[in-house]
Amino acid sequence: MSIRRVMPDIQSDAMAESQDFYECLGFETVMDLGWAMTLASPSNPTAQVTFISRDESAPVVPDMSVEVDDVDAVHAVMLERGAEIVHSLRDEEWGVRRFFVRDPNGRVVNVLSHR
Repeated sequence: MSIRRVMPDIQSDAMAESQDFYECLGFETVMDLGWAMTLASPSNPTAQVTFISRDESAPVVPDMSVEVDDVDAVHAVMLERGAEIVHSLRDEEWGVRRFFVRDPNGRVVNVLSHR
């Protein structure tokens, strides 16, 4: 299994203000779904931060996202280990396959692959 990127997910009721603030730091908006927005460094595109007002299809907002090369394989490992799956494995309409799992610290991790 290979990790492609890791980014913090910040629950926010101040999406426009967050966008403005992080653009002042040099980030650029690379995805804006209205309820979720990702900003990335133009010089290092895997340096990213995501702001989420609510999750469109999940019961909770994750604390972190980890993009992997094979989300199905990671999901199988988590099931074998008895990890708590918070949001079941599924294909989302915005082009990712993902699931949420709770880590030992109680944090919710969004594990995903782009289709």
